[in-house]
Amino acid sequence: MSAVGAAMALFERDIRAVLRSRSQLYSSMVTPLLFLVFLGNGVSSGLEPTALSAGNFTAYLVAGAVVMTAVFSSTFSSASYYRDRDSGVLRMLLSSPHRPRTILLGKSLAGVTIGVVQALVVLLAAAPFVQFEWQFGVPAGIAIALAAVVLLNLLLAGVAQAFASRIQTMQGFHLLMNLALFPLLFFSGAFFPVAGLPAWLEVLARVNPLSYAVDAMQLAAYADGTDGYFGLAMDFGVLTAVSVLVYVAGLARVPRLTWSGA
Repeated sequence: MSAVGAAMALFERDIRAVLRSRSQLYSSMVTPLLFLVFLGNGVSSGLEPTALSAGNFTAYLVAGAVVMTAVFSSTFSSASYYRDRDSGVLRMLLSSPHRPRTILLGKSLAGVTIGVVQALVVLLAAAPFVQFEWQFGVPAGIAIALAAVVLLNLLLAGVAQAFASRIQTMQGFHLLMNLALFPLLFFSGAFFPVAGLPAWLEVLARVNPLSYAVDAMQLAAYADGTDGYFGLAMDFGVLTAVSVLVYVAGLARVPRLTWSGA
């Protein structure tokens, strides 16, 4: 079997595993949607934040809910690494004639695909209930959102793979992923505008790669101009550079086989 065939076989295997794990599949999408419905409607009704460019807080949260879905999905999808390692399957795969990075590529692409699909489901599920501007038109807006989601999931898959190859326990992996990603999520403009923050928080937001994914989706979905945004050129320039760099770096380290995979 060729390297491409081996990677695609592992890709299909992990996709099937996620589809069979319905709790993982649904929780990655339902939690952000519940967050969107309850927090968005509560704040919109209670505080009436009409100054937001989206017009209401529920619409504003859509981009944050999509990014949150990608974060959850990348974390949950990486659990297959630990299942395979502790059952001895990873050792068997790495002892095959194929290079270790071929194995990791197939597994990581499955996580990227699941994350992209789940994030787009959340975006499309929210669209009928909020008023989007789609300033570039619906097809172009969806294409922009799709490109941002793909790059975001490549970035998160690289981070997950880098952590999984270094952390020995699944509990430690989830703890560190949450510790690393949730502060980035909160300072990305997903839940409140970056403009007007204290200077030190605005600096954190501007060096945060998740901010550019949120910005691209906001521009695609409900912005009626570019004032107050980074702009699509900067969004995709930063996302492309950082995502490719982190994804390649995540695949660069071959995992150590320990526990029952030792």
